[in-house]
Amino acid sequence: MDTQPLMSFSKGSGCGCKIHPAVLSEMLGDCRLSAGGFEHLVVGNDASDDCSVYDLGSEYLLQTVDFFTPLVNDPYVFGQAAAANALSDIYAMGGQPIMANALFSWPLDALPLDMGKQVLKGGQDICAQQGVALAGGHSIDGKEPLYGLSVTGRCSKTNLKTNAGARAGDLLLLSKPLGIGMLSAAHKRGQSSPEQDKALFAALTRVNDLGLRLGAETGVHALTDVTGFGLLGHLMEMLEAAGLSAEIKASALPRIAEAESLAASFVLPDNAMRNWNAYQHKVDMQNQEAFAWMVDPQTNGGLLTAADPETAKRLEQDWGMVAIGELGDSSKGSVCTVS
Repeated sequence: MDTQPLMSFSKGSGCGCKIHPAVLSEMLGDCRLSAGGFEHLVVGNDASDDCSVYDLGSEYLLQTVDFFTPLVNDPYVFGQAAAANALSDIYAMGGQPIMANALFSWPLDALPLDMGKQVLKGGQDICAQQGVALAGGHSIDGKEPLYGLSVTGRCSKTNLKTNAGARAGDLLLLSKPLGIGMLSAAHKRGQSSPEQDKALFAALTRVNDLGLRLGAETGVHALTDVTGFGLLGHLMEMLEAAGLSAEIKASALPRIAEAESLAASFVLPDNAMRNWNAYQHKVDMQNQEAFAWMVDPQTNGGLLTAADPETAKRLEQDWGMVAIGELGDSSKGSVCTVS
């Protein structure tokens, strides 16, 4: 069998294959379920949050599902990245993932079985590394390779962090540098260097288990992970949920060094402009140099955290997080200024 590059099967790679936010909202229509719409439901799909949350009485049950098309040509790294990205949804609410099931589509007539095995092995190894039981799953013979996980987690009632708890005066912090989407785009187009691929693979497979510790921090008021809608999109979800505005300092944005040349050359994934088109009406982009970094769709990107200034200082000093801006009141109507 003549094997095509794995990414040649991807229309949109990794989390960049998400449906446009406005289109998704229209499709969901009246299929949204709020916390008050079902007994014991704490967080439903109306909140644009990372997990659904169910009240078990003594603790919360967390549930998420995440899968996507290949964003690298290495099948093992693809499996690792997809698993780490799915687990991130649980960590992004301060929870502990405990069990997962895999979702897997493989074009049996176009790609070797051994390549598919490597995808599954990558996911299994990430789950084992985090003490998560990858206990089952479902597979189909499809035209497009897909992989991801449905993940179950648990969280104490005091540690749950949603994207809606941010407060005016909080500082915004990121736990990972930006640039994953640009590196993946260069990789797909055959324009990346070995150093860029190495940086991409390292970022994709770094698990966001820091979220478990952030959940225990009382000074952390809101938490979410940055994925396919880019920093701008996921920040806007946080602002809209809390009714706040934000000012982002472009010079403070953490960046993967190997992606700097790509940003300068405007090597962006196609869906980067989709992100801008979805949110530009609420953004004052005063610093155009920050544009690529704000809209770049991330896969298994960092944790975006809103914390009081004292806690934020400790998160910077002790945990290596980077402060990128500050939250203000809603007088501007959930507007994000990038200066």
